[in-house]
Amino acid sequence: MSEYDLSKRVNAEDKKLLNCRAVDVNQLWPLKYEWAWEHYLNGCANNWMPSEVPMQKDVSLWHSNELTDGERLVIMRNLGFFSTGESLVGNNIVLSIFEHITNPEARQYLLRQAFEEAIHTHAFHYIVESLGLDGREVFNMYNEVDSIHGKDEFVMSLTEAVMNPDFSTATVEGIQEFIKNLVGFYVIMEGIFFYSGFVMILSFHRRNRMTGIGEQFQYILRDETVHLNFGIDLINTIKEENPEAWTPELRDELAAMVEKAVGYELAYARECLPEGVLGLNARLFEDYVGFIADRRMGRIGLPKRYGSRNPFPWMSETMDLAKEKNFFETRVTEYQSAGSLVWD
Repeated sequence: MSEYDLSKRVNAEDKKLLNCRAVDVNQLWPLKYEWAWEHYLNGCANNWMPSEVPMQKDVSLWHSNELTDGERLVIMRNLGFFSTGESLVGNNIVLSIFEHITNPEARQYLLRQAFEEAIHTHAFHYIVESLGLDGREVFNMYNEVDSIHGKDEFVMSLTEAVMNPDFSTATVEGIQEFIKNLVGFYVIMEGIFFYSGFVMILSFHRRNRMTGIGEQFQYILRDETVHLNFGIDLINTIKEENPEAWTPELRDELAAMVEKAVGYELAYARECLPEGVLGLNARLFEDYVGFIADRRMGRIGLPKRYGSRNPFPWMSETMDLAKEKNFFETRVTEYQSAGSLVWD
């Protein structure tokens, strides 16, 4: 007979994403949500550092007369939005989502995602430093540019209830507020707001311009694809485990949130592209943002409402990880082994 109390060992069927305080959240094994662990492994496979990306060509082009004022505006606006947007997502993970998720494999992925958000913020610092930009201008743009401020304020408003010290997911209303937070950050911020910027910056990269920034945005897009997929799985599993929270009223509220987000994103596109550059214009983004919004809503069980076509079919190739080029083939691969490290 075993000398240990086997009755205290965790059973996978006892695990839940929310309100599972009776199960030790520190015990990863046995896994219940294989999708969460798979997303974690995919994130680890995408590991990269901004300083591994050469910026010499970008520096030369930026300080030349070859970029138009419109092109510079697109680059600056996107650096301004992403530099703060990534921090907002990271803070939301650490300060609100992580606390209320009671499953260790999902928490394992959240830890990985928080690290990746820090890497993304690091990337914008690296770009600013490399190009010799005014970092205060870039990182404070969310307070100075109306369309960026509007997007950030909208998403932050969805965090207020969850950030309240008295917030709990123990009630149906609490679960609904939590779902709204997840939709706000995974579906809207990472799934809609980030994608217009990806198109704009990767349009430069497709033309072999600002390739250092473009390569970093490719890495970020690769990370964000996994973030989005994890968020969709998280939302849908919480729905399955708490069907009483997925009411028609909540679905209507979520659809209205997405509709409002589309309005903010179109205002941002117009402000980035007042006259159009690189074959892009604000009209094309009306179709693209509607197309992306429909895809996101469909994946969480909300009706599509825009019926838009995708005016940038090349983005589908870029977003398909199975068809991407090996973005890591130029990475520095000769890392120090543990045995060669010098410890102070």
